[in-house]
Amino acid sequence: MTHYPNVKPVLLSAVLALSLPALVQAGGFIEDSSATLQARNYYFSRDFSDIVGPNKQSKAEEWAQGFILNFKSGYTPGTVGFGVDAIGQLGLKLDSSADRVNTGLLPTRESGKAADDYSRLGAALKVRLSKTELKIGELQPNLPVLTFSDIRLLPPTFQGASIISQEIDGLTLQAGQLRSTSLRNEAGDDRMLAMLGHLPQRAGSSERFNYGGADYAFNASRTSVGAWYAQLQDIYNQRFVSLKHSEPVGDWVLGANLGFYDSSEDGQQLIGAIDNQALFSLLSARHGGHTFYLGYQAIFGDNAFPRVFANVTPLGNEVPTFEFASADERSWQLRYDYDFSAMGVPGLVAGVRYIQGDNVDAQATSRGGPRYEGKDFERDLDLGYTVQSGALKGLGVRLRNVTARSNYRSDIDENRLIINYSWNLL
Repeated sequence: MTHYPNVKPVLLSAVLALSLPALVQAGGFIEDSSATLQARNYYFSRDFSDIVGPNKQSKAEEWAQGFILNFKSGYTPGTVGFGVDAIGQLGLKLDSSADRVNTGLLPTRESGKAADDYSRLGAALKVRLSKTELKIGELQPNLPVLTFSDIRLLPPTFQGASIISQEIDGLTLQAGQLRSTSLRNEAGDDRMLAMLGHLPQRAGSSERFNYGGADYAFNASRTSVGAWYAQLQDIYNQRFVSLKHSEPVGDWVLGANLGFYDSSEDGQQLIGAIDNQALFSLLSARHGGHTFYLGYQAIFGDNAFPRVFANVTPLGNEVPTFEFASADERSWQLRYDYDFSAMGVPGLVAGVRYIQGDNVDAQATSRGGPRYEGKDFERDLDLGYTVQSGALKGLGVRLRNVTARSNYRSDIDENRLIINYSWNLL
């Protein structure tokens, strides 16, 4: 069995030292605890119909079973409360072969074959004072500068410290430093890489991701603004501002999600100079079970959009297959979702999305060769159902079919089938 434990002795000692008194005193540490076990069955198939680049593998297709155990304690009594969060993850190979690896579901060994299994155990100490919480250890941040990217068999985690403060009504302040990461299909700790658009930048890595930001919600929480800063040390730094708003108009609810990123190289510039600005807008209109979206996204500067590998971002036109974030790219999105509960079928949802991009500086994207205009498009079909009652209540099934085409990167035909079921253990 391939097993990569990741619980540092010092952290475990601190957790035990704080947990034992709490167990004796009981109080909120036990009463407010929760534990869930999620079983996730994931089939992923991606066909490359027009391969671009040195990797000539024409198909990635794997099937795997994952288990995710989450435990969250309450807090010990007193002005300063202590608690523990823990996560255990196990991934099992159901089907794979050497010519179909690298789906992101399973680790790939040096032999070129996928591992039969992989697992991880991590914990975080948490400390609460009033409405401020500090966490040290295994983290799963969800930030506009580092989005929680649970898009494969097991979710990624990061190791470091974070602090969240909500002392002022409507205002959320966050800051932190991350030292390493465990990627979605790995179990060990690794230094952090960057991506520019869809390309990993393996020339340099960092063991410091620093961030800080503020979000303020007002107008009965229908409006919020945000301002953030992030630094992947010696690779890039980034600034982000956002505005979100929802407005009831009769039987409709209109929404707007606007954001702007500004990124540049940092410190030793391990992957070279970086010049990028990204603007996005995603407008929505909801009526009954219908939701319509219109999105526009524009990338400026000499480079594609930078982010930590291999995370998605809140960019309005980014989807898990294509990012539409290449150098100088402009893209439009049309999307329609329907919730069938409006027709008396709760739990059934469907959606279709089409995104088209052009104006890509394909020379900058491919780092060499003649300059030409890159173009791409993607069409997504999504269907999901969650059982509402009976012995299988809570069982969720989701199907996605994707067609993605480009004149500067590989074309993709993709299918995903995901089955989820969770048990509440506490």
